[in-house]
Amino acid sequence: MEYPESYELVFGAPAVEDDVVIVHRSQQSGAGGYPVYEDETGIVRAEISADGEVRMVASGGHQEPVLPRAIRVP
Repeated sequence: MEYPESYELVFGAPAVEDDVVIVHRSQQSGAGGYPVYEDETGIVRAEISADGEVRMVASGGHQEPVLPRAIRVP
């Protein structure tokens, strides 16, 4: 299966402006066997399936990740 190189992760809540983070495919796979994508800092990490389902991956202690929407970057 061919996975995109990048996604935009869109974090939003009602009445709040969306936060967008660009993540790029890493060499790692997550627990579901899908690629792990991460931002330039390595702090924002997410396993993204071929269908665009997102599972956030903790990069440190005490994180409470919120599920974003994943949008393919052309």
